[in-house]
Amino acid sequence: MADGSSIEWTDATWNPVTGCTKITSGCTNCYASRFSERFRGVVGHPFENGFDLTLRPERLEQPLAWRRPRMIFVNSMSDLFHKDVPREFIDRVFDTMEMADWHVFQVLTKRSSLLRDYLKRRYRNSEAPKHIWLGVSVEDAKSKGRIEHLRAAPAAVRFLSIEPLIGRIGEMNLNGIHWVIAGGESGPNARPMHIDWARDVRDQCAEKKVAFFFKQWGGFRPKTGGRELDGREWNELPESASAATSGRAA
Repeated sequence: MADGSSIEWTDATWNPVTGCTKITSGCTNCYASRFSERFRGVVGHPFENGFDLTLRPERLEQPLAWRRPRMIFVNSMSDLFHKDVPREFIDRVFDTMEMADWHVFQVLTKRSSLLRDYLKRRYRNSEAPKHIWLGVSVEDAKSKGRIEHLRAAPAAVRFLSIEPLIGRIGEMNLNGIHWVIAGGESGPNARPMHIDWARDVRDQCAEKKVAFFFKQWGGFRPKTGGRELDGREWNELPESASAATSGRAA
């Protein structure tokens, strides 16, 4: 767990699972894979096994020791709903998140149908607590089906990470969506993001009164292109972020 993050929309990261496998075009230049594989074979390093999927039960209770409220990105180096993560382990992650209710947890996945099905089982007669935000990645028009899976999930706060934005998204159904993050790809082989793609996402959010956060233009490095879209930064958060943002200022 890292207390502090270079990711603009969170405060800290918590990785009870690391490693993943690539399943869509949005995964092609995965930063987490690129970083992890640099250390494959380095004995004793946390990423000695590179980006192989690895459960880390010793990290399960880390958020309980953090007393100051913060926004925590869950599994920045993996996907909690990877098919090889046992349901019992996902249960333990959610147990911790439910107990540590002074934080806000941000859970993001590309395995949107598995997220939906898990939440329906866990919260049969209710919805996930408001301090657990559930999100899906959407990189182009082909991946919009994940939005419908998320909308069908019993979540109190739903968000989209439209990053890397590698193609025009087109019209989205944002009913029941509370937050949208958009940004371009970064890294040695970053694919460019067209300004009209980003504007279209922003304008749909404005029309539906959905909080919009523009993370980056991307490029060789994440900060290469800056964060301004049409002359300003967009740093909106869901209304339910009040507790987390008060913790950020502490």
